[in-house]
Amino acid sequence: MSRQSGASGDHADADEIGREQEYVSMLYDRLDGLRQQAADRLTTELRATGGTQQARSQRDSAVGMYADQVEQYSAVENGLCFGRLDDADGARHYIGRIGIFDNAGDYDPLLMDWRAPAARAFYLATAANPQGVRRRRHLRTRERKVTGLNDEVLDIAAASPTAHEELTGEASLLAALNAGRTGRMRDIVETIQAEQDEIIRADLPGVMVVQGGPGTGKTAVALHRAAYLLYTHRRELSTRGVLLVGPNATFLRYISQVLPALAETGVLLRTQADLFPGVHARRTESAEAAALKGRAVLADVLAAAVRDRQWVPTEPMEIELPQHEILRLDPETVRAARERARRSGRPHNLARALFDVEIVHALADQVAERIGADPLGGENLLEEADRAEIRRELRDDPEVRAALDELWPVLTPQRLLADLYASTDRLATAAPMLTDAERALLHRAPGGWTPADVPLLDEAAELLGEDDRAAAARRERIRAMEREYAEGVLEIWRGSRSIDVEDEAEGGEILGVTDLIDADRLSERQEESDRLTTAQRAAADRSWAFGHVIVDEAQELSPMAWRLLMRRCPSRSMTIVGDVAQTGALSGTASWAEALEPYVAQRWRLTELTVSYRTPAEVMAVAAEVLADIDPELRPPRSVRASGVPPWDRTVDGGRLAAELVEATAREAAGLADGRLGVIVPAGRVDELGAAVLAALPEAAVGEQPELANRVVVLTVAQAKGLEFDSVLIADPDGIVAESPRGRSDLYVALTRATQRLGLLRPA
Repeated sequence: MSRQSGASGDHADADEIGREQEYVSMLYDRLDGLRQQAADRLTTELRATGGTQQARSQRDSAVGMYADQVEQYSAVENGLCFGRLDDADGARHYIGRIGIFDNAGDYDPLLMDWRAPAARAFYLATAANPQGVRRRRHLRTRERKVTGLNDEVLDIAAASPTAHEELTGEASLLAALNAGRTGRMRDIVETIQAEQDEIIRADLPGVMVVQGGPGTGKTAVALHRAAYLLYTHRRELSTRGVLLVGPNATFLRYISQVLPALAETGVLLRTQADLFPGVHARRTESAEAAALKGRAVLADVLAAAVRDRQWVPTEPMEIELPQHEILRLDPETVRAARERARRSGRPHNLARALFDVEIVHALADQVAERIGADPLGGENLLEEADRAEIRRELRDDPEVRAALDELWPVLTPQRLLADLYASTDRLATAAPMLTDAERALLHRAPGGWTPADVPLLDEAAELLGEDDRAAAARRERIRAMEREYAEGVLEIWRGSRSIDVEDEAEGGEILGVTDLIDADRLSERQEESDRLTTAQRAAADRSWAFGHVIVDEAQELSPMAWRLLMRRCPSRSMTIVGDVAQTGALSGTASWAEALEPYVAQRWRLTELTVSYRTPAEVMAVAAEVLADIDPELRPPRSVRASGVPPWDRTVDGGRLAAELVEATAREAAGLADGRLGVIVPAGRVDELGAAVLAALPEAAVGEQPELANRVVVLTVAQAKGLEFDSVLIADPDGIVAESPRGRSDLYVALTRATQRLGLLRPA
């Protein structure tokens, strides 16, 4: 056994492993018992019926709680217990993914949740500051079996001069870093380092920015912070929810298993393209068009587009009523009604009711003058009740309603934006501050939405508002349909055989179904069966205010996207994760202050991750040269390890790039015992080069794949953002640079996806 601080000793002692196996087996037995107990309670609650509204509400809450428990206990099955702390008094404290207590006595912890304050020493204790810890043990397991042990004895007198004293669990960390990738991100709960732990456990309120270079664990820190916040602030966050925004759908699939493995299943994962309920923004567009849509000036364009739909005719409008009566609306009347509605400060759709009142009153006055005029020249003969009836009739008249819709239409965000894009005249009116070329970038025919459209749709929704009366009417219609359906079901039951509550031969009472339940109760039962989690409700509600928002690859967000996210989090409780050196989007973030200070002024704090765990030193040296070209003031993160394999850079004949890439890909894939190979190519050549690789290696995949399960994947820099591969081949790096004004940042991203090996092919 090693006695060196910071150094590690692998235990092959069968007796020691056996003793740990006995304890771990006991923990799994407890886990099985807890899972079965939660499942039994869930079944009981689901079978319960009737009761007061309060009782049904409590039952719904219990159902959600027990369902979550069953899911959580199943999710932590792999790697339940991964560590042990021995204190100076000889007491042992086991660390795991959840907490398990000894309920036979005084509820002492049998397994301590990694997020508990007392577990923090597992990540922070060093020989210089042991925090009361004598020995830290890492347990290696496969499913429920203990396969090995690794100890760190925190004895400063025995500290090794060659050990990395700043690394916690160095042997376990390096083993995890050198393991082959599987196409899914793994959690780092067993190997969290001190600088990462400080960020994970930071206080909830306010905006915290986590700036870190490639491989520093930004994404892992963000995910573990989400799990920690939900554990520590369960009451505050369970009802409002946590939103995590990632750069693309592939990335979200890549990280999707991390939070469940940390016993958290209630975080809503979304890309920018999915942040407007009911819209799946998958249409593509040029980088220039996306950049223009991301500029803050588009908020002014949309506001002007809404005002433009509040139309005042240049000539009087004629409205023909039944009996061929014609009313006239002059421009001055419409303009006055518009100004009164605008002065209310209400959103467009909600202000429509005020506009309607003004116009209908003006039209009713015309009718009253005609039919109520005193032939002798006296006052109008109509009473107020008569005028009110005239107004009611006018409001219901199809011609009047058509005129109102033309002058002040009720709009959806989709219709407003589609109409704006489709009309050069509307664009010219709403966007005089843009150039002709810029307006041409926006002009397009209807047919799907792009990710850059989503913040604009959200902005439009804020400007337009939604008439709650219409939504309430829809809900009432749905309830009426449910009651009607329930009545139909009961009618069928009434004609069926009655339910014997007691034996009929003994003279017992025979009750029918309708004696036990009525239509209202049956429809309520139907509603109860449609239980939604907090994340599901939040996903369907555009106006949902989250308790905390986490943004990964945040440097890619445009000013308009920041506006959207700030609306989603009025409390401004956010964790922002990114690296400005990796900004690829033309409308992306150049500085955190520029992005955040319009919303929180100086009330945000910056933290930095400085150590790269993913990228080996040999690869980082190549990436550092590109980083210096981006900004000489930027410094690359320090790698904690070397792979021993220097990157290669080869120039090939331009006409043979595809063939050379196929050969290099086949050779590199054959050399991988396991793990994943990423082939990163310019976006303009992904179809050509991807097809060549796929023809030679049918097991490969091109572009975004549902699971990233293929050992070889050909993809663009945008698709690779946030991902990692054991080996990376970059075809035509100069082409990647040339594709965008921020092409060097894209190349920097591509270079730093590798955990072991890197190769570059340059066409001559």
